[in-house]
Amino acid sequence: MKIPSKILRHLFLYTFIISSIFSCKSGSVNLFKPASPHEVYKRKLSTAGLDKTAMGISWINASAQSLRNALSITIPFRETGYFAAEKIPATAYRFTATQGQKLLISLSKTPADQFMIYADLWEDGGTAVPKLLQSADTLDNNIQFEVKTTGTYLLRLQPELLRSGQYTLEITSGPSLGFPVKSTKANIGSFFGDGRDANSRKHEGIDIFATFRTPVIAAAEGTVVRVNENNLGGRVVWLRPRDKDYTLYYAHLDEQIAIEGQQVSAGDTLGLMGNTGNAKTTAPHLHFGIYTSNGAIDPLPYVNPVINNPLKITGSLDYLNATARTLGRTILRQSPAVNSPELSTLKSGTIMKVNAASGMWFTVELPDGLTGFIQTRQASTVTKPLRKIKINTRQQQVYDRPDTLAAVKLILPQGRNIAVLGDYEDYQFIEDENRQTGWIKM
Repeated sequence: MKIPSKILRHLFLYTFIISSIFSCKSGSVNLFKPASPHEVYKRKLSTAGLDKTAMGISWINASAQSLRNALSITIPFRETGYFAAEKIPATAYRFTATQGQKLLISLSKTPADQFMIYADLWEDGGTAVPKLLQSADTLDNNIQFEVKTTGTYLLRLQPELLRSGQYTLEITSGPSLGFPVKSTKANIGSFFGDGRDANSRKHEGIDIFATFRTPVIAAAEGTVVRVNENNLGGRVVWLRPRDKDYTLYYAHLDEQIAIEGQQVSAGDTLGLMGNTGNAKTTAPHLHFGIYTSNGAIDPLPYVNPVINNPLKITGSLDYLNATARTLGRTILRQSPAVNSPELSTLKSGTIMKVNAASGMWFTVELPDGLTGFIQTRQASTVTKPLRKIKINTRQQQVYDRPDTLAAVKLILPQGRNIAVLGDYEDYQFIEDENRQTGWIKM
C-alpha cells in the first residue's frame, strides 16, 4: 500500500522532533526554577534547536497568540474539540471567577496515550503578561484551583507538535469550603449586603435556616480561635481554617460545643443552631460570616452547595476539523450566547473550519484566522456544490488560501466546469474532478 506523501512528511518530522528532544541529555534548564510542563517542553525545543525552525517558531507564537485572542466563555462550560497536527494549534478561554469558588477543570483526550495537551491556568490582571497560576500535570489533566481574587482568568490548551486528537474540556465551579450546617433541609434565607436595622448597616454574612439545635459544623480543617458571646451574635464560635488568611464566624448558637484552641477537622460539630443575640425574635438560624484583615467578605461563594452543570453538546461531532459553510446570513459571536457581541456578519455559503462544539454552538475559524462562535444549526457540510462555474482566464490559478500572494496549488484549464463549495469575501472555494480543493478569484 502506498503511503501518501503528506503522511510520510509528518512521520519524518515527528521522528526528527522526538529524537532531537530526547537525545539532548543536558541543556539550559534552570533546575531551581519551577516550570510548567508547557515550559519544560518549550525548553526542550530550544535545547534541540527547534525553536529556530519554522515549525518551532509557529508553536511558540501560537501559545502567546492564543492568550491574546482568548475566546470568551462563561462557567460552567463543556467543549469537545479537535487539534489537527498540521495546523500547530493552541486555544485559550477567558472567563470570570469569584473569590471563594473552587475551579474544577478536567480534560479528557482521544487517543488517551501519545497525545499530550498542555493545560495552563492564568490570571488576567490587565497587564501585558498574565500571571501563571497552575498547570495540569502531564499524567493528570485536571486542575483544582481556589479563587482568591474575583476577576478574569485564562485557560490555555496546546498540544505537542505534530499530534492530532480529540479532546473534551469541562470547567465548573463549586464551593471551596464545606457547608457549615449538618442538614439536608437547611436553606439560605438572607444574603451578604442585605439591609439591617432600617438600612443603617449591612448584613455581614448569610443566614442559614434549619430546625432548632441542628449541628453547626466546621467548614474546613483548622483551629477554634475564640468561643465567646456578644450582643449581636449571641453565642459565637470563631474558626481559623488551616493555611488560610481569613476567619469563619458562627453566630446565634443555642449551645457552643467547641473550645478555644481546639483543632478540628471538616465536619466536626462546633455548636448547635439557635437564635441567641439579636435573633431572639427570628426562627433558629446560623449567621455565617467570613472575615479578613480588611473586614467582612461575602461567604456565599465559599459554601454555596448549588453546582451548575454545563449544557449538553447538541451539535454533531462529525463536523470537528471539517470544512463547513454557513446556511444563510450568520452572526459570528464573541462567546457562545445569543446576546454576546458580534464579531462579523457572514454571508450564506461562507467557508469556515469547525474546531469545537459546546452546547448548541460551534467554535469556527474563518480563512483569515478570525475565530468565534456560531449556532450549530447555521452550519452545513460541503459535500454538495453550491453551484458550477466555467473557469475564465482570471480564475485559472488555484491558491491554497484566499489570497493572491498565497502558494498556487494548481492551474485550471480555461473553460473547464468546476464545482464551487463556498465563498469567502471575493474568493470562491472550489473542488476539481480529482477532489482537489483551493481558492480562486471571483
